[in-house]
Amino acid sequence: MNLDLKAINQCVRCGSCRTFCPVFEQSGWESANTRGRIMIIKGLTCGLRPDSHILNSLNSCTTCGICTENCPAGINPPELIESARRELVLLGKMTAQQADLSRNIYARGNTFGDSRDRLSWLKDRSFLTKKADYVYFVGCMNSYRYTDTAANTFALLRPFGTTIIPEEQCCGSPLLRTGFDARRFIDKNCMQIEDAGAQTVISGCAGCYTTLKKSYPHSIEVQSVPEFLSERISELNLKPLDLTVTYHDPCHLGRHNKIYEQPRQIIEAICRLKEMKTNKKDARCCGGGGGVRSGYRDLSLQMAKKRLEDVPEDVDFIVTTCPLCIRNLRDAGAGEKVIDLADLVAMATR
Repeated sequence: MNLDLKAINQCVRCGSCRTFCPVFEQSGWESANTRGRIMIIKGLTCGLRPDSHILNSLNSCTTCGICTENCPAGINPPELIESARRELVLLGKMTAQQADLSRNIYARGNTFGDSRDRLSWLKDRSFLTKKADYVYFVGCMNSYRYTDTAANTFALLRPFGTTIIPEEQCCGSPLLRTGFDARRFIDKNCMQIEDAGAQTVISGCAGCYTTLKKSYPHSIEVQSVPEFLSERISELNLKPLDLTVTYHDPCHLGRHNKIYEQPRQIIEAICRLKEMKTNKKDARCCGGGGGVRSGYRDLSLQMAKKRLEDVPEDVDFIVTTCPLCIRNLRDAGAGEKVIDLADLVAMATR
């Protein structure tokens, strides 16, 4: 297998990751923590045959990155795990859930396999321009599941010269996280961004943000919605709200990209912020990323329920900036109490 043996061998088997891994916390199996997974990956390079147990071990990682944050050897286990998934997929070794997810995306250009118009949430399209300084990349979740959030986000971004590409496809994140090729979707999205003449793409999804930032051409500047809005707080005409909220740091916005302060700046310009028990680089994962939500739903929701234990008492909303986090935390019991930052801003601008 074509894997980075130097990085694999850097793991000193110290077990520090056992303390932090959210999957290991739920299962207790050595194969469900970073050290165990790296030992399995090393075994694969030495001829270990991949069976269902190995596939479940490698595919139950949320790629949250808390192991990377706390690794004394300085390695990046999610990168190794994604590489191993990719090598196994090339060999035709994958779980049924991996195969189903990839089929949905390849067939319909979105994670749900939904055949509806991706822009059905946008009732008035007269605002769309062929050329613009900025492109709002909506993402699959907000295009098909959280359409009010998509509408609120675009309403906030449009006055600053933002458009939407006409045939947006999945950014490719779910494919890349689970071991598949995403070039077809990256190329189509890039072509449309180039046609719009935009230099900056704005993303309201943490997973999309990481993919746009790290897997798309570096000539495209990428900003998250909180980054973009935090630079323009004075232009948003925000009205204070008598609310107390907490903020959940999405793994792919926080640990993977170090975006911690901008969403908090926006929240504090609107209402009171009460921090979660674990936050910023130490924030507990919602359990939804890395294909775990689609492949191991019960495990995913167990992690989300654990995350909800960190929510302080007497808050009106749990605010976040990732639709997958919203979905998982809502399904774990928080319900409509979990909202997107764009929805909070929309409340303060009406």
